Amino acid sequence: MNKKEIQMSRMWQFFVDATAKIIEEEGVENVTARKIGDLAGYTSSTIYNYFDELSHLVFFASMRFLNPYLKELTEYIEKAKGPIEKYLSSWECFCKHSFNNPQIFHAIFIADLGKEANELLKQYYTVFRNDLVELPEDIKMLVLEHDLSKRSKAMIREAIDEGILTLEDMEKVNEITIFLWKGMLTTILNNRLDYTPEEATRVTMKYIREITLKYLQ
Repeated sequence: MNKKEIQMSRMWQFFVDATAKIIEEEGVENVTARKIGDLAGYTSSTIYNYFDELSHLVFFASMRFLNPYLKELTEYIEKAKGPIEKYLSSWECFCKHSFNNPQIFHAIFIADLGKEANELLKQYYTVFRNDLVELPEDIKMLVLEHDLSKRSKAMIREAIDEGILTLEDMEKVNEITIFLWKGMLTTILNNRLDYTPEEATRVTMKYIREITLKYLQ
């Protein structure tokens, strides 16, 4: 990188790190441009020289909290046998971590970002390359795809090749799974049910498992 790009990268990291600190100490809902600017040592208006909008900065900072999930996802997938178990295990890991950190996963996978999310992912991993270093190649492919539907399909596509799931049914299973997860995450965020993260994971996986097995050939 040239000097200008290095400077941009450093400023980028200052603001992302400051936002991550606020999220960790106060929660996503308490992030403001003023707080970020004060913590980073710049005026709040300086933020918009590097980020199009505040939601992008919250997205980037939230990505800093995904490492425990990504590490455990590798372990879940390695233990799984066959495409169906791999699919269910990957969703169990996703539910477990997302229901424990609903604000983080909402900021990354549900919140309106105002632009193509994969562009933001590319920007993030350009600066924070080390986050990808220890990940297996198949996990890297998932990480670099923001679309939940595409990520989920990658986990179950082998079932079509093995003839245990049709393409049409795979689409149904995938769509219903995502609806179930989004519904539970929204319920948790809005305090509509008194579920612990463990109970929410158990209930959601019960229905995901039932739906998946229902469509098997």
